[in-house]
Amino acid sequence: MNVISTSEVTPEERFGFWREVTSKLWVPYDTRCERAVEGNFRAEVTIGQFGSVQATLMTSTAHSVRRTPRLIRQADPEVFKLGCLVRGGGMITQGEQSEAFGVGDLMLFDTSRPYLSEFEPGLPGSQQLLLLRFPRSHLSLPDRELRRLSAVRIPGDRGVGALSAQFLLQLARRMDEFGPSDAARLSTLTLDVLTAALADALDARATVPAETRRRALVAQIHAFIQENLGHAHLTPTAIAAAHHISLRYLHKLFHQDGHTVGGWIRQLRLERCRADLADPLLAASPVHAIASRWGFTSAAHFSQAFRHAYGLTPRDYRRDSAYPAGPR
Repeated sequence: MNVISTSEVTPEERFGFWREVTSKLWVPYDTRCERAVEGNFRAEVTIGQFGSVQATLMTSTAHSVRRTPRLIRQADPEVFKLGCLVRGGGMITQGEQSEAFGVGDLMLFDTSRPYLSEFEPGLPGSQQLLLLRFPRSHLSLPDRELRRLSAVRIPGDRGVGALSAQFLLQLARRMDEFGPSDAARLSTLTLDVLTAALADALDARATVPAETRRRALVAQIHAFIQENLGHAHLTPTAIAAAHHISLRYLHKLFHQDGHTVGGWIRQLRLERCRADLADPLLAASPVHAIASRWGFTSAAHFSQAFRHAYGLTPRDYRRDSAYPAGPR
């Protein structure tokens, strides 16, 4: 991962520096913000490259970017960008189409056509956007059909858009955990999820290959589980219902990857508990509270499962994490 921040330059140089960063990182833009904001402008972007997919998590003061005909003639790499808002709000305009977008909403940007994208001014704090940049040719959907979705909000609060947004928001939150070995897998999964979401918005699900749909569904299910891991009511039945599939098909999907649904959930919960038990900032939290936080309703069952997985009781693991070497 690479991080670029305006904190690297003096306050009076920050917005000019950011204009240069945006044009080099994505495509050439006319970048602007209110003059009163320029002196206090702050921005940071975390960059990850997953195969052909460039993932960037941008946190910034409100500003706008305009892709003009002149800039398109200057450089047209023939890429799409897809944005998922993590925090804040904004507006995108392309041609006669103008849409407001909020947290979790997906927006497709056709960089070969002029558009204006703006963060909503006046919101407290910085705003945050996950942007995925990829060649147009990498989506198995007709280019002419995809143009219909440019600057159209795909709601992130219902349907396939919501399931896809959960996957993308998990990607944004965990970008610093991924290494080079994850690149190929994440590239495929991300493009599968985007293809499924865009095909659903176009009402063209039948045009997506069956294996692409399956991989996208599994990625969405995994993201849903991560998002709801602390809820005790996270059961196979609830997961199947949220994804509008049968319980039998859900079990089949996990069996094909060598897992069970319950085993997958338990493994993730134990990993989260283990991380919390080793965290010195949580040293005052009782073991049973940590277990409950991650969905374990029985302290005895949690202790037994933890010992089976790691060879130590939760209390012994916490003690050894606090004193990793030497006599106690």
